[in-house]
Amino acid sequence: MPGYSITRVHEVRSTNEYAMRHLDSFPDRHIIAAEIQTCGQGRLDRRWISDIPDNIYITIILKPVCSSVSDSPFANISQYMSLCVCDLLECYGTNASLKWPNDILVDGKKIGGILGQTSIQGDRLEGFTLGTGVNLNMNEKDLARIDQPAISLNLLTGSPINRDRFLDQLAEGFFSGYDEFMGKGFPLIMEAYNKRSPFLGSEIRILLPGREISGTAKNFTENGCLIMGTGEGKEQIIAAGDVLLSR
Repeated sequence: MPGYSITRVHEVRSTNEYAMRHLDSFPDRHIIAAEIQTCGQGRLDRRWISDIPDNIYITIILKPVCSSVSDSPFANISQYMSLCVCDLLECYGTNASLKWPNDILVDGKKIGGILGQTSIQGDRLEGFTLGTGVNLNMNEKDLARIDQPAISLNLLTGSPINRDRFLDQLAEGFFSGYDEFMGKGFPLIMEAYNKRSPFLGSEIRILLPGREISGTAKNFTENGCLIMGTGEGKEQIIAAGDVLLSR
């Protein structure tokens, strides 16, 4: 399995921001791991509560050799990572699921999230940063600060989680299948992704910039977009958005 390297820092605003700022200084397959983040960020510019030690706050720097951005499956690398996190959480006795595109849930509560960012010069990919956060060691008071239902792995297992061991397991799992994923893209993980997506077949709402649509979550395309039934036999392909399960 190809190797990887890690830089550990005590405090940064965010590991993604740090990685993007120093992108030229780090090699391919390098991980920035922080003890705490002071301005952690999630998807859609949401704040990620990450000023509590002993959780996963990392960014993986990827610099594959490819002729152009369009030739690489980076649009789906966050979905690949979300499956890696789910598989690892299962090793700890939890049944993790996904909320498209890459939120990780246990019992309907968020335990992890992923934020990918790309640095492009023209059509040339300079690098990709894959930020990943997982709640490993938090108490109920910590979780109450989060603006949505959330859970932490230590509360599910009843014991503290060794963060460094979890990080090593996650990195090894990610890189063990990374090259194959880069060769095959989302079709490689589509079946596993479907199995981790219990919201398929449910009525959902999707928040898009400036509007909201509702319908039935039906399936995924071969490039990881959501196929949504909007009534009268019509379908709509959603490339990005925030899924809300209808009550």
